[in-house]
Amino acid sequence: MTVYYVNSATGSDRNGGTGQNSAFATLSKVESLKLKPGDSVLLAKGSVFNEQFDIKYSGSESAPIKIGSYGTGAAPVIHSSGDGIHSLYASNIVIENLKISNIGGSGIYGGSVTNWTVRDVEIAKTGLSENAGAVTFRSSKNVTVEDCKISGVKGDGFWIEKVNGVKLLNNTVTTANGSTADAVQVNDSSNILIKGNHLDQTHASSPKGVIALVRATNAVVEDNVLTGGGFGISAPAGKNVAIRDNDISGYHGYSWSFAVGLGDQGNARDYDISGNHIHDGAWGVAVSGPSGASYTRTNIKVHDNVFDDLSQAALKVDRPASGSFYNNTIETGTKATSISPAIADAHTFTVKGNHTVANVETALASPVAKTAAVAEASADPAVVAVHDNLKIFTDTGDAHRGNLLENDSSDNDTLVLRRFGDETVGKHGLTLTGEYGDIHVDRAGNYAYTLDETKLPDHSGHVSESFSYGINDGSSHHSDGDTLTVFIHLDGLLS
Repeated sequence: MTVYYVNSATGSDRNGGTGQNSAFATLSKVESLKLKPGDSVLLAKGSVFNEQFDIKYSGSESAPIKIGSYGTGAAPVIHSSGDGIHSLYASNIVIENLKISNIGGSGIYGGSVTNWTVRDVEIAKTGLSENAGAVTFRSSKNVTVEDCKISGVKGDGFWIEKVNGVKLLNNTVTTANGSTADAVQVNDSSNILIKGNHLDQTHASSPKGVIALVRATNAVVEDNVLTGGGFGISAPAGKNVAIRDNDISGYHGYSWSFAVGLGDQGNARDYDISGNHIHDGAWGVAVSGPSGASYTRTNIKVHDNVFDDLSQAALKVDRPASGSFYNNTIETGTKATSISPAIADAHTFTVKGNHTVANVETALASPVAKTAAVAEASADPAVVAVHDNLKIFTDTGDAHRGNLLENDSSDNDTLVLRRFGDETVGKHGLTLTGEYGDIHVDRAGNYAYTLDETKLPDHSGHVSESFSYGINDGSSHHSDGDTLTVFIHLDGLLS
């Protein structure tokens, strides 16, 4: 395992390259070497290389070839009229702590590669044409790009095509320019995770999109902030796609602009669209497609999202589809659904349990919802639910890997979520259904009681209901249980 050093200012290609004081001067010198598994190529910080860097050899899974930097100061920079870093067929490569800018093609291009990790790389001003992504991978397997920054590029921020195993984690893409440019374009790929990214197309030269996820299989898009563009997430065809817990806003490009759209480029099956905050745009979720196409759209679930400040409806369904729209929160003034009469008459897309609130921002910011602001739009506004306490009466057993809930002291009724290993109990917390309503406890430990006024008794005074649940971690068959009680005061609530 050899470490090679490259310094454009003080190095020489006549040097041996294995010490900082005997560094090479050019990337072409490194290309002439036959790199082996475990070797590293470190570029001196402050160096500028005006050449494409070709990676020709492979590492191993346990000993990848690493391309990185050393020293102090600004990250080393690669400029090129071609690609910045280019590779065909190489496997087990790690690229980190570099800057690639003023590139004619892609900042990083990998074709038919396997097991690549790109991290902490900054890419700017790439692409002489719109046909190149700042980061491009084609016909490859197991590609991870994390903590990278892409800005001011011509063409897509990411272009991923026919890749099995894609992870795009905690990256920032700002302004991918071009009439066909998206911040992220993923085509015909599988086993995809797009998580924790900040993707902003607000100032792009044309209102294309933020994420295009075309014909994906087994994909998760979660915890991203998506801003601007002609659409938020286009997932027009695919199977087993989860789009959850994203913030999607500012998509004003066209009258048809949507936060999440599907169904117009092929069959769409088993979509779960949940926990997203969708706001400041046109349509919310659009299930649509071209007239006359025979695409199928089956098992499309849209639930537990928040919609506000939309010029069109939260849900649009205008082509044959099966699925459901439930437990969503919609701000007053935003239309809930636009479903074609034929779809409504077919009863294949159900709508139930959605709620209207006067002010979504207040509902989102409130740490404890002491009123049932999430009442149905058709419910009597004079009926509200309050509770003066939410207590755990029993808390059996040790924490182990459960109880979900615990009192933080014996003197108050604050509830918090315990953790299962390194994960909280889930993005949406815990919901328990009772006789008169539901208790929801979010991942931060805040709780809200939602009253179904149609279930209330017709007498005054107060009623109470209890909730209980158990936890079993599976491996050791250890169980825990808690019981919660809510007191509902009815005096003065019924008109």
